[in-house]
Amino acid sequence: MSISKHQLIAVVLVSAALASGGCATDFGPQAGLLGIPIPLSPYFQDKQEDRFWQRERYERVPILGPVTSGEVVALDPPTPDEVMRALEKARPVEGGLPFLHEVQRNNVRMIIEPIADYLDPPRVYPLIGPAQQHHAHYRCTLYFTETTRVGWPVPYTTVDEDTREVVYIDHNHLHLLNDVDDGVAGNY
Repeated sequence: MSISKHQLIAVVLVSAALASGGCATDFGPQAGLLGIPIPLSPYFQDKQEDRFWQRERYERVPILGPVTSGEVVALDPPTPDEVMRALEKARPVEGGLPFLHEVQRNNVRMIIEPIADYLDPPRVYPLIGPAQQHHAHYRCTLYFTETTRVGWPVPYTTVDEDTREVVYIDHNHLHLLNDVDDGVAGNY
């Protein structure tokens, strides 16, 4: 297999352009072709940011200070963002293809009711020490209008104005114990 004169000149010019220009030299000559930036779709960027938001806000268990009074009540009911994310996880919107099949949830109203609020008995948690787990359970009832638009093969729109969904959300966190020697140490 022989390489023509024009192909050889093209290879030399492309390699010279890559070695001498702009962003290709930011990472040094040892990066080679890996030093060239590759464009990323905004879809993947949004998905990664959404995953980070979910982990940062809702998937961690906070550790609070000791309980000072006899009665403990939950401090933070679910936010509307958390309720909508739980609804999307429990019942995802199907479709999402513009002009083919779209589902929208409009005029959303929420009623957030506490169901239970209680403390577990003290125990020792690894890497934390003696603590009590505080449970708070909520029932979130959502009322909304669901509009479904189908564009193929026969275009039509359906509107369900009385859609009702119920989502249950649990909030758990830990309370450190004030003093291990206060008489509850034997309950571990």
